[in-house]
Amino acid sequence: MALVAIVGRPNVGKSTLFNRLTEERKAIVDDQPGVTRDRLFGEVEWGGRTFDLVDTGGLVPRSAERFDAAIREQVMLTVEEADVILFVVDTLTGISDLDAEVAAMLRRAEQPVFVVANKADNTTRALDAAEFWSLGFEHMYPLSAVNGTGTGDFLDAVVAALPDEPEIDEEDTAPRIAFLGRPNVGKSSLANKLLGRTRSIVTEVAGTTRDAIDARLTLGEGEDAREVVLVDTAGLRKKARITENVEFYSTLRTERALQSCDVAVILIDGERGLESQDARVLREADQLKKGLVIVVNKWDLVADKETNTARDIEREMRERLGLLDFVPVVFASALTGQRAEKVLEVALAVFDERRKRVQTARLNEVVEKAVQRQSPPSWRGQYVKIKYASQVRDEPPVFAFFCNHPEGVKESYRRYLENRLREAFGFEGVPLTLSFKRK
Repeated sequence: MALVAIVGRPNVGKSTLFNRLTEERKAIVDDQPGVTRDRLFGEVEWGGRTFDLVDTGGLVPRSAERFDAAIREQVMLTVEEADVILFVVDTLTGISDLDAEVAAMLRRAEQPVFVVANKADNTTRALDAAEFWSLGFEHMYPLSAVNGTGTGDFLDAVVAALPDEPEIDEEDTAPRIAFLGRPNVGKSSLANKLLGRTRSIVTEVAGTTRDAIDARLTLGEGEDAREVVLVDTAGLRKKARITENVEFYSTLRTERALQSCDVAVILIDGERGLESQDARVLREADQLKKGLVIVVNKWDLVADKETNTARDIEREMRERLGLLDFVPVVFASALTGQRAEKVLEVALAVFDERRKRVQTARLNEVVEKAVQRQSPPSWRGQYVKIKYASQVRDEPPVFAFFCNHPEGVKESYRRYLENRLREAFGFEGVPLTLSFKRK
């Protein structure tokens, strides 16, 4: 999917534009500059095309020098990754020195650059936006991200500038397994170890980003042979000049890999344990209904294993993750190769579980027993009766429950039914969707 990036100095309305185009309220909007600390990622649908949108806000300067360096780094990263760049400026303040500096860098970009003259809320401000033609770009659109004025024609032009979508091979059923995690956690090492040990055929194909490489390998031989695509989200080119925005680059790769994969393998540093960013990636993968595997890497470096046992560490992680107790955990070492092949084995098992179909008769037997054991709580003084259930989709699995009062089924009872389904049918590492509909 094509990537469109929003760049610009603080307080020009980047987050407001992001919210307007994605029709969501992910970004926090405030008059103070630099409020968006985390880079945001969303999807935009317009004119029959869908593209990814990234907001590069979140630069809170400690000094003018550090601020300029951070701006420069994020612009450089965006130029390397994006297919189209939206350069947001402010019609109220006109061209600032920082605008001119960013424009000088963007003029070297090969991708189309659209100057978005924001806050053009009326005819006078739209006319004032003409000064931004002096920045030297082919496209300039005055608009208002707050009320949406001018966004229609602007989006038409952006969609027209997107590269053609690559043809999708409908017959390619190879599982896409993405290795995700913090920088230096061992993603590339694990991928290389697996490729070196298990490959029989390896080809390199262009990935979803400009310099990512997806490695395709074949496991087994003859009729039992199975192709797998490994997606390494690490920065594959050395970027010595990038220092302060490594997290930006890593997160951008993670977001794109998450959307395109079937199974997300989240690597955790065994010495540092589960961190907040690891938990965030896990929950995002869960929301996207991807298969999930946790790998505690660098297990060979963990000291005092008699005290810090694998069982204790796994229990602690599961307590922190809460509802993600269905995710399998593998303790491995990419450096030594310890249990590296086990990681791939578990990921493939999760992929197969994600494609599983449950027979309707067997499903209703399990649901009936579950309801008999524990009936749904009453709703407004009335009994909630589940008539029958059916699996309406796989990859990812979706189950529809037909009842008299679907609005009366609370989250706690949904979780109860989900646990009964997992007990009966497995679905290890697979997020389930339970939908309740009126009979």
